[in-house]
Amino acid sequence: MPARSKDDRLKEEVQAKLERDPQLSSYGLKADVVEGEAQLSGVVDVLAEKERAERLARSVPGIRNVASAIAVSTDGDINEDDVRREVAEELAADPRVNTRRIWARASGGTVILHGREEDEKARAAAREAAARARGVTRVLDQVRTREPEATLEEIFHSQVRHDRETEEPERS
Repeated sequence: MPARSKDDRLKEEVQAKLERDPQLSSYGLKADVVEGEAQLSGVVDVLAEKERAERLARSVPGIRNVASAIAVSTDGDINEDDVRREVAEELAADPRVNTRRIWARASGGTVILHGREEDEKARAAAREAAARARGVTRVLDQVRTREPEATLEEIFHSQVRHDRETEEPERS
């Protein structure tokens, strides 16, 4: 009987992790390994599950890269309003996210996070929360960490506008 290759051992380890994970085991995801690259396939309900499978594969010592062909597909129809509503619910339900500082817009399956939040942990929590919503296939983080500094030109124009607004009108 020939000895198992390193890729075969890595494939077995990745596959076992996917099958043992309580959030992923019911999906029947498949793993293969070629020259140290894990290749994942299958279908999950939400983006967070796809990302979880990718993290599990990366956590196996010896895996140098992960190529994911895992599809995100929901049961039944879900429209853009449903996606927006579910993302808003997920953000509001996560105690690490201040929804006055971070909010989302959805277009197709892409969610774009907006707002201003300096705490990177809160931003990461918002990305994770949005990925848990049904219908989301990608999350883009456009949350600013601080207000952009105004240029000298912007300061000048702002002051000129302010001066004009505060001048008393001429009397005739």
